[in-house]
Amino acid sequence: MKNIVIFASGAGSNAQRIIDHFHGSELGRVALIVSNNPAAGVLNIAKQEGIPNLVITRKHFLQPGGMIKLLQELPADLIVLAGFLRKIPAEMVQAFPEKIVNIHPALLPQYGGSGMYGHHVHDAVIAAGEIKTGITIHYINEHYDEGPPIFRRTVDIDPSDTPQSLAWKVQQLEHDWYPRIIADLLEGKRGKTGDIQ
Repeated sequence: MKNIVIFASGAGSNAQRIIDHFHGSELGRVALIVSNNPAAGVLNIAKQEGIPNLVITRKHFLQPGGMIKLLQELPADLIVLAGFLRKIPAEMVQAFPEKIVNIHPALLPQYGGSGMYGHHVHDAVIAAGEIKTGITIHYINEHYDEGPPIFRRTVDIDPSDTPQSLAWKVQQLEHDWYPRIIADLLEGKRGKTGDIQ
């Protein structure tokens, strides 16, 4: 049984889908939910599901015996960022090479980087007149949204789409694919570059 640790800052809809996907699984389980936001809805999900949870500050990442040690002792087999709005420090990236993954609501390398999250991404995609968008699941490195891609999936943008309707379309892709790609990673079925469509 492999341990999944979810880092999230918001409502936790992706976290809930991941938890649901691994209910009763012999492959893995969500062993811990971590948030930097004490008011995050994901913490309520953790309590309802009986999953240990932890609220952290930046100091937790960097202090000796902090997050890195905790995750190594668990041990964390895969660290999953699901709407976590804080940069992962280089020390943690180095401590968990190719064990930290993120999902981005656009087709990286476009519409990524600092400040490009949530509605900011969809606003930019609509403003640019794109005809497709989608999701990118990727490994984390020391820079925002620049880690090696694992999986992409696209969705068409209709002329009538708004940032809100586009956000809904992209979220359906996230909910459908993120748990499945996490399972593939735990099983060793995917390498650095996956299904680019």
